Amino acid sequence: MAAGQVAEHHYQALRLDIPVDEPFTDFRRRYEEAVPPYDRDAYHALVARQAPWSDVLDLARRQAPYNFLIYWSSGDVQPLMRLAGDSGHCVEYLMGNHTTAERMFRHDPAIMLYAPLRTAITSNDDGSGTRFHIEKPSHAFASFSRDDITPVGVELDHEVAALLSHLGAPVPAALAG
Repeated sequence: MAAGQVAEHHYQALRLDIPVDEPFTDFRRRYEEAVPPYDRDAYHALVARQAPWSDVLDLARRQAPYNFLIYWSSGDVQPLMRLAGDSGHCVEYLMGNHTTAERMFRHDPAIMLYAPLRTAITSNDDGSGTRFHIEKPSHAFASFSRDDITPVGVELDHEVAALLSHLGAPVPAALAG
């Protein structure tokens, strides 16, 4: 691509809306236990001492039992939306693993558009109908059309499937491969 030339990359996203057979607050709690928060201080300490990458890998393995960490969460937006008369619940997350992202980043830093993964847990106004939402990771990463990135996206599909299985949620065939 010539310098200054704009490139357009089209891909089809597959958004998965997965029903969860438990109350919103219970599923949210179990999800946040399985996907713990990113420990910013621990990783900053590794950067400060210029630790070897193997130390980063070890810390990620210890902290992410199901291969994912939460980098950010909106918290439940329901109190704000209630001001408009809405009573449904929604918590958004950025969930990922920087050691997995690095395996793609080395080939194209722009993968960070899709890493970490965006997820949400929602419920209907009456508190019923808890759902977990995510886009199929491999579709976004395949949009880079690189043999060294696309397989990692497929691995992420399988890791999301394993997380859903652990949580007792249905595993869509699109993730199970």
